[in-house]
Amino acid sequence: MKKVQQGFTLIELMIVVAIIGILAAVAIPQYQDYVTRAKLSKVNVAVDPVKTAVAMFAQENAGVGTIPANGWTSLGLAGAPTATTEVSGITVTAATGAIVATLRSIGTGYDGSTVTYTPTVGNSAVTWAVTCSYSHANMTKTFGC
Repeated sequence: MKKVQQGFTLIELMIVVAIIGILAAVAIPQYQDYVTRAKLSKVNVAVDPVKTAVAMFAQENAGVGTIPANGWTSLGLAGAPTATTEVSGITVTAATGAIVATLRSIGTGYDGSTVTYTPTVGNSAVTWAVTCSYSHANMTKTFGC
């Protein structure tokens, strides 16, 4: 009589563990990248109402000019935007209309960074230049996002 194989050999189990290890080594960094990108897109969503308000202010006042001292109400907003999980604060520079969002809880290398949206008022539209600044331990770096 033939003996029926029962279970897996050690080599077969080691091959399966190696394959799972290789897949995990590729998948975990990709997943972390995905989570970071999703959190960064939330920053854009948080800033969008302020961008719209600054653009409308620019349209109604023939350019950004200087936003008055009461800032948020002049922009048509009830008050400063509430902080979110990813954005600790949003400010608008009165002289230029530039919007600065300070990041938090995004991930290593992003927390404490700022994203600046600078408006350029054209004849038919307001365009936005976006720059990112990173400050950490006596080092400040500005780069395009």
